[in-house]
Amino acid sequence: MDLLNQTLNSFSAQISDLSVGLNPDIFETNVVNITILLGGIIYLGSNALSASLSERQQKILGAIQEAEERLQQAVARLAESEKQLEQAQLVIDSIKTDAEKTAMQVKSTILNDGKEEIERLTSAAKSQVTTIEAKVRKQISDYVVALALKRVTLQLEGKLNSNLQQQIIDRNISKLSD
Repeated sequence: MDLLNQTLNSFSAQISDLSVGLNPDIFETNVVNITILLGGIIYLGSNALSASLSERQQKILGAIQEAEERLQQAVARLAESEKQLEQAQLVIDSIKTDAEKTAMQVKSTILNDGKEEIERLTSAAKSQVTTIEAKVRKQISDYVVALALKRVTLQLEGKLNSNLQQQIIDRNISKLSD
């Protein structure tokens, strides 16, 4: 008690220099009553406080365990999702490769078909040109023959008499009999 009085006195002396006063009389300031009241509250409240703290601790531990479980589940889902992503990437790569192969095959087929079609059309065009040329030649030949016949006919009409006609007929008959 003596030590407490000395401490309070020195503290009050320091505070008095700051013009704040402290009453060092313990009985007058009810420090004992406050200490007893505080001790009773601590003693009586410690059970409730410790129960409350224990309950709070259990809730916190439960929340931590639940959070750890969710973390583990999330990590497992993440790993599974990454595995699925890798598989999907493999499928995408496979589809790309197949699409490129198919595109190359289709391109090759189209080019080959185009070449064959061009060759067929060229052949058909050449055949048509040859046929048309033959028709034109025949028409020209027929026209030339017709003109020649007209010309000969005109010449013979002027020079042809019955004697000459008889000689031509005889000559042609003799050629037929050979």
